Amino acid sequence: MMGLSIVVPIFNEQENVLDLHKEIKEVCIKNKYNYEIIFIDDGSTDNTGMICKSLSPLKYIRLRKNFGQTAAFDAGIKKSKYDFILTMDGDRQNDPSDIPILIKHLEENDYDIVSGWRKRRKDNFFKKFISRGANFLRKILINDGIHDSGCALKIYKKECFEKVTLYGEMHRFIPALLKIKGFKVGEIVVNHRKRIAGVTKYNWKRTIKGFIDMISVWFWNKYAVRPLHLLGGIGFLFLLVGGVSSIYTVYYYFSTGKVGHTAWPITSIFFILMGIQMFISGLIADMLSRTYHETINDYGYNIKEIKEN
Repeated sequence: MMGLSIVVPIFNEQENVLDLHKEIKEVCIKNKYNYEIIFIDDGSTDNTGMICKSLSPLKYIRLRKNFGQTAAFDAGIKKSKYDFILTMDGDRQNDPSDIPILIKHLEENDYDIVSGWRKRRKDNFFKKFISRGANFLRKILINDGIHDSGCALKIYKKECFEKVTLYGEMHRFIPALLKIKGFKVGEIVVNHRKRIAGVTKYNWKRTIKGFIDMISVWFWNKYAVRPLHLLGGIGFLFLLVGGVSSIYTVYYYFSTGKVGHTAWPITSIFFILMGIQMFISGLIADMLSRTYHETINDYGYNIKEIKEN
């Protein structure tokens, strides 16, 4: 029997939590899973908490205030007890009947994570437009091979989160983070339903935070282990420009006998100093990166299996 922890962040969803719990419970009983349902109340100000406390079986976690969906996911994942973790939204737009489909796809293909793809989304035009733009940028910067990374309906092997802490809007980029660490990522089309109760929590602030976190994931993917390659490379480019500018300044001086009325000396000094500063920053970042990986025993790779004959 599969052991499944179902993690659901909720915020002011008093109209949805009862029916969502019922749907999840029916699917788990029908498929004979060993399961736990975890609702993380992200500082709700309505009757969400009171309704949750009347539900069974349920592990109810209440955060002290509204920390955001990513923090709620992280809290629920860290409190889960089974070897498989399934995440979903609390607005009932994710369909619990897709749970067996995700599990089957993960097991048949030996994936570590399977992400849902809301191929036929039931959202308004604004959310679809922003999502498509974000997916386009994500493909350029990260290219995690996922069509719909923003879909909360995902299933993971618990080992995926042994050394992962989520923050900001990072829940959108979990497939990319895990792919960087060598985990096998898959995707499957899932059902997406219209919101029939409650109010969407999506706004422009989350869009900006998501974009900033996308840049962070890009940097982590490319240069987290050796930031000197990025900062040192930029520093070398600045030094090269400064060197060429200095050579031209000297040539100009010997040709005309004057140079003080031009911007070339200042330009040369600026690029040389910036180059030195960027290179030194790269060295410092490189040392901090080494300290980080050694402190948390994160070696930049994951061993899936060791076999001795």
